[in-house]
Amino acid sequence: METVTHWINDTVDFYKWSLTIADKRVESWPMMSSPWPTLAISQLYLLFLWAGPRYMQHREPFQLRKTLMVYNFSMVVLNFYICKELLLGSRAAGYSYLCQPVNYSNDVNELRIASALWWYYISKGVEYLDTVFFILRRKFNQVSFLHVYHHCTMFILWWIGIKWVPGGQSFFGATINSGIHVLMYLYYGLAACGPSIQKYLWWKKYLTIIQMIQFHVTIGHAAHSLYTGCPFPSWMQWALICYAITFIILFANFYYQTYRRKPRHPATKAVANGSSSVATNGVGKTLDGSMGENGTKHNKKGRAKRD
Repeated sequence: METVTHWINDTVDFYKWSLTIADKRVESWPMMSSPWPTLAISQLYLLFLWAGPRYMQHREPFQLRKTLMVYNFSMVVLNFYICKELLLGSRAAGYSYLCQPVNYSNDVNELRIASALWWYYISKGVEYLDTVFFILRRKFNQVSFLHVYHHCTMFILWWIGIKWVPGGQSFFGATINSGIHVLMYLYYGLAACGPSIQKYLWWKKYLTIIQMIQFHVTIGHAAHSLYTGCPFPSWMQWALICYAITFIILFANFYYQTYRRKPRHPATKAVANGSSSVATNGVGKTLDGSMGENGTKHNKKGRAKRD
């Protein structure tokens, strides 16, 4: 017991020390004064993962078609705004794409970048709704380890990023990822419009490929910064490399299981593992087993509930 108490005290002391080097500019921003709001939301998310399927197990699934259309296109707008602000802000601030330390000044362009990164962090919390929609629509097979791992860790880790490094090299990965999310949510928003649009959406598979390319670029970018001695926190670069490697492994497995592996039964289509980047909220998906061509797959026990 004494060992545990000592470990807890050391952890608290380390956190208090880390606050002394945190970015003072974001301290008063919503959700940033303490990690508890982020952790509380994440705990509620995990609680819903446990309670949601049990609640919906013997109930009819919700269709939520209109809700998903609004949600997906709203996420397109949000991610486009983030990507645009990061691109324009970094250009105005004269950022380097190879090595850019954090500038903690109150320069208007630096604050613009920090604000865009804060919105990026908020978007990761909003993306918890992907899982909520899966469960309400009884698409339990989509709530895989990759899906939950991606959603839960991104929201928490980006709180850390905004708290200590809301600028510099941080803009690089967020710019790429928000741009990819524009394409991703655009795809699912269009898929929700119905069969007349779905027949033109042949490019779903390439979203996964783009994601995997993104992770390799991220690793190369961080490794280059470490090799050249870029004055950006090394602990952040190493953490980013390790984190990206886990995604490469998980996404590669998803890609193989979904698009390369031959099903044992020819009549059965491959089922996706529900990554937020590929199987986000279950609209108009066919290869990942989430919805049929008409975007309104019904549960065998009864008609799907409408909005």
